[in-house]
Amino acid sequence: MSCSGEVDAGSESGCGGGGDDLISIRPGILAELKRAKYGVAGHATVDLCHWTKKSFRNDGDCYKHKFYGIATHRCMEFSPAGMLCQNRCVYCWRPMEFYEASAMDPAGALGPKEVVERLMEERRRLVMGHYGDARADRAKLDDSLMPTHYAISLSGEPTMYPRLPELVRHLRGLPATRSIFLVTNGQEPAMLQRLADEDALPTQLYLSTNAADRGTFERINRPRYADSWERWGESLGMLEGLRTRTVLRITLIRGYNTGPGAAEAFGRMAAAASPNFVEAKSYMHVGRSINRLDRDRMLSHDEVRRFAGGMAAASGGLLEEADESKASRIVLLANARRRIPREISAPAPAPVPAPAVTAVARR
Repeated sequence: MSCSGEVDAGSESGCGGGGDDLISIRPGILAELKRAKYGVAGHATVDLCHWTKKSFRNDGDCYKHKFYGIATHRCMEFSPAGMLCQNRCVYCWRPMEFYEASAMDPAGALGPKEVVERLMEERRRLVMGHYGDARADRAKLDDSLMPTHYAISLSGEPTMYPRLPELVRHLRGLPATRSIFLVTNGQEPAMLQRLADEDALPTQLYLSTNAADRGTFERINRPRYADSWERWGESLGMLEGLRTRTVLRITLIRGYNTGPGAAEAFGRMAAAASPNFVEAKSYMHVGRSINRLDRDRMLSHDEVRRFAGGMAAASGGLLEEADESKASRIVLLANARRRIPREISAPAPAPVPAPAVTAVARR
């Protein structure tokens, strides 16, 4: 049976109930994703990002290469829950208009090994299309067929996938794996706790951050959970105690979260949570977000730099400027009290000792 990945597999639709009733994406939405050059396997999605394609042509690399040593052309960006998310963020450039579900029935979910194998084949198909490009570096294309880095962040919210700990451990066990990044909106703190308890934390965990107060949070994220701010606050409070690298990823949107006092509020929030890094980045007027926001909502790189400087000044000495990428309008701040090497060289997630957890009050 084929059913929509945007509806609860345990709902009256009868989808995802077990056996052959696996969660998949409706044919109409599947066609839209294919036209957008996504690879799809059941409820999971994969894509070649803008920077990966540029890297194939030796025309630049993602900021993650500059900041952390990630090989852009060998990065596999995917999501095990491609069309499921609890938020409808105003700045999202993914096809979130197709999102409907707020849960994924474990009985209807593909297993981690099958997710990876099927998406790897989809990604291979996408890469093959670049062999005909005379500008492409064939050696890089060959290398790219065996990813060394996995970015679990493409579309939807990956922590909604009920077998995420198994998925991370499976990726960690692949021979070529060097690093795994996981980006979360913080709406499933129980899953973050499972990752910690089940020895399945990624190499680096990102918490998407765009507000320092409830009102701004709800205006930007347009959440589906009534307690979404509390859920996010719980996830924020976990960062210091997790034995892996942690990052607050702050998306700055003019007129939403960049007004007077905003930089200072974000700086105090970061100081309380004490992640290893903070990435302050401008909203980018791309993808489907252009239907919701005007181009002038973007900040210039100089504005991002000034904002990041304000955060550092308000952090009480915790944050210091570490790097920047003008092309991506992003500034990296590092935790001066929990210094770790920026470049990732370990073949698998390396635990990072942290002090006892300091609770961050729910705002």
